Amino acid sequence: MLRLVTIPISHYCEKARWALEYAGLEYREEPHVQGFHRLYARRAGGGSTVPVLVTPEGAIGESEQILEFCDRGLAPERRLFGTDEPRRREILALARRFDAGLGPSGRRLIYIRMFGQRELLLRYNNQGVPAIEARVVRHGLPLMSRMIGRVLEIRPGIELSDEALVWREFDFAAELLADGRPHLLGERFTAADLTFAALAAPVVMPAVYGCRLPSIEELDGPTAALVRSAREHPAGAYALRMSEHRK
Repeated sequence: MLRLVTIPISHYCEKARWALEYAGLEYREEPHVQGFHRLYARRAGGGSTVPVLVTPEGAIGESEQILEFCDRGLAPERRLFGTDEPRRREILALARRFDAGLGPSGRRLIYIRMFGQRELLLRYNNQGVPAIEARVVRHGLPLMSRMIGRVLEIRPGIELSDEALVWREFDFAAELLADGRPHLLGERFTAADLTFAALAAPVVMPAVYGCRLPSIEELDGPTAALVRSAREHPAGAYALRMSEHRK
């Protein structure tokens, strides 16, 4: 069986989970907390990041490549990257845009907000991970927060530019959908739609996700306001619709 090494709450890991489920591929998830994930990613044959998908052919350590692996056995009408090279390039360009912008900024924005909600962070961050990892995080959260801050390049005020970028990407996606098309690039669901919906998760907090996410009632006031605004945005509403119909 395929094995997927993850950080449970990671939206890039969610992107991989979604693709595996879309393709009907059975897999076993191996969840780890931040920091520990580097050790297990390397042991699995990947680099220092997750997701890592362990297959009979070897390890795949990038979410885009995992989507391509999942796409191989799909019928032409369900292919995530289309059936011809021009279409593939179009889909890849849009998906890579979201990978490079929405993904990092949305992740950093929600980490900054959740660091101030310790018990809520621990309750959802540690789902399914080995008990020793959960204990290390609980007793060493300040250290882990500093480590994450260095890795994500968190600095004073960066949340303002991150939030602005998230809204720009939401506006961009909404403009694509404004002509009434059902998906970002037309009639068919593609890797671009999957990528956008998965990477929007930190700010829309969908009910359907690979692990439990906080309810809006559990969040502090500013974070709840951000999530409400994201859900009400046409692109946020689209991301929620995609996630609700994924199963």
